[in-house]
Amino acid sequence: MSPSFPIERTRRHFFQDCGLGIGKMALASLLAKESLHAATGTNQLDYMRHPIRAKRVIFLFMAGAPSQLELFDHKPKLKEMEGKPIPPSVIQGQRYAFIQPDAAVLGPRFPFSQYGQSGAELSDRLPYLSQVVDDIAVVKSVHTDHFNHAPAQLFMTTGSGIPGRASMGSWLSYGLGSEADDLPAFVVLKSGGSLSGGASMWGSGFLPSEHQGVPFREGKDPILHLANPNGIDQLAQRQTLDTLSHLNRLSHQHVGDPEIKTRIEAYEMAYRMQARAPELMDFSSESKTTKELYGIQDGSSNFASHCLLARRLVERGTRFVQLYHSGWDAHSDVEGNVKNNARTVDQASAALITDLKQRGMLKDTLVVWGGEFGRTPMVEASAALGRSKGRDHHPQAFTMWLAGGGIRPGITLGQTDELGFHITEDPVHVNDLQATILELMGIDHTRLSFNFQGLDFRLTGVEAHHSVQKLMA
Repeated sequence: MSPSFPIERTRRHFFQDCGLGIGKMALASLLAKESLHAATGTNQLDYMRHPIRAKRVIFLFMAGAPSQLELFDHKPKLKEMEGKPIPPSVIQGQRYAFIQPDAAVLGPRFPFSQYGQSGAELSDRLPYLSQVVDDIAVVKSVHTDHFNHAPAQLFMTTGSGIPGRASMGSWLSYGLGSEADDLPAFVVLKSGGSLSGGASMWGSGFLPSEHQGVPFREGKDPILHLANPNGIDQLAQRQTLDTLSHLNRLSHQHVGDPEIKTRIEAYEMAYRMQARAPELMDFSSESKTTKELYGIQDGSSNFASHCLLARRLVERGTRFVQLYHSGWDAHSDVEGNVKNNARTVDQASAALITDLKQRGMLKDTLVVWGGEFGRTPMVEASAALGRSKGRDHHPQAFTMWLAGGGIRPGITLGQTDELGFHITEDPVHVNDLQATILELMGIDHTRLSFNFQGLDFRLTGVEAHHSVQKLMA
């Protein structure tokens, strides 16, 4: 059945009728958000209760859980006790996935030194981060509720170990929108291998699907389904989109499904991104000095290039960029695992801090670095599984660092006991960390919620969690 208007009508008439003119696109987006919040009974006045210190977030997620004992949390006592079991009073009935509670202690595999005016202790595997240590806040007392990868990764990114909840980037897209009209509010970049938590880690869950993360791939076509197929020129594409938009709007008037509006916006966003994406992905405008700072080889696509791309994205208005680097799951040869992965991520992670600072962007860009949990002080060794000198999963205490966006620089927050097993000072639950990120963005985490199937959901859950005031400048 042919549409009720002639295909040859001019774009001017179409824009006049449906409100999709270049000048009206941003207004339509704002009105859509306004009506969405009205439908769910929320508006920004309800949850924007804090000073806005960060306008955007770059989360460097080290999937697989890096060993804090080889990188950040120096425990000489472990060296003294290597080969001996940890006292039962420390274990307190804790069970592990791959080791027995009486497994022998494994000492730290690398030397540590103090760096910067802050005197923060770092492993010698982090030579680049040591140069910017006074710009970051190291948190040694993070803990989580989950000890397996998939639920722990979901918990860090969505506030729940159950798939189907809205991710942090989706919450920020929903609550704050995007500063860009031609790029997604939430972008995902992946390197290093597969992810246990899967696509649910950047899904929108019960939130409208326009807020889900958009994965960028490696190669010449970073965004799926963005390039036109052979034989379709810009005019044909525009006419097709106009027709689809008209039909979708008629359908929305009849059905009232908000996902139809999401579909319309997705088509238009893709159209706008076709003009923006080539420029975004082209690093030729970046200086040789900048590329060398990150350790980028021309033509390469890896963690280093992703860090630079993240800076380019937030520079152009993307609200939340999630970089995943997999491969930190050191059940065997923790020394080799940390050595290889630190070599991959250390330079670019530190470069991101330096680059943002040089451009005056660090003050309102929040950078977060860390995995889903830590590694045990005890050794994992199994002849049957071919494992030796590894470390098992440790949810009780691990280390993350943050920089910029209202974070107090040059501090170390939290302590663990002499074996690195339990937190002894300033515990930071994963939900506390999420509450802190939201507060730095100006959001009261207890008020940003979404009613779904009769329940009010929020990123930080319903238990009593608090932002970490000691982290804030």
